[in-house]
Amino acid sequence: MTTREPQAHESLVAQACREFVELGVATVYEASGRQGLIDAPLVPILTGRRVAGPALTVLCGQGDNLMVHAVMEHVFPGSVLVITMPEPEPVALVGELLAIQAHVRGAAALLVDAAVRDLEELRAMELPVWTRFVRVRGATKEKVGEIDIPVVVGGARIEPRDIIVLDDDGAVVVPRDRVASVLDAARARAEREARMRERLRAGELSFDLHGLRSLIADRR
Repeated sequence: MTTREPQAHESLVAQACREFVELGVATVYEASGRQGLIDAPLVPILTGRRVAGPALTVLCGQGDNLMVHAVMEHVFPGSVLVITMPEPEPVALVGELLAIQAHVRGAAALLVDAAVRDLEELRAMELPVWTRFVRVRGATKEKVGEIDIPVVVGGARIEPRDIIVLDDDGAVVVPRDRVASVLDAARARAEREARMRERLRAGELSFDLHGLRSLIADRR
């Protein structure tokens, strides 16, 4: 790979993240061929936020957040911290003090496949956080896990620097090698939906626009 190739890829990723934020999780998911859905009951602690950024993955020991402390020196601007452990458990892996560190270092968001606490302080910080649980129960700090490795969250495999897209609908992952194709497909889908939106506002029915009427008529 030449020097220009990684630079071009970084530029593409930056552009894709900006556009994925505008397009939203549902459009990106559908445009990707319904792949990459992070199918977990994630709760955004700040509603109305949209984020897209490259994943920085953290695999913690069960019920332990030692590696969340360790990853903070690796946080880079725009990154989405994906924090998980072998099995989802309502143990708080992140609270205010860890979130401050991520925020200062420029993290775009946190996706926590466990619990968070200190919600009032996290909301005041305005760091977008999506979490499976909200619980006070604290974690231990003694189990060595791993950083920047492939992880699985909600049935979706997430590799370091894959693009994570998050909004109030949930989350989806776009693999690094599919960013360009998914972005093109998402743009096209958004354009189709814009045209359909105008026709629906003019009084037409999706029942007809999607050709669904014949499916029922054929069964009568």
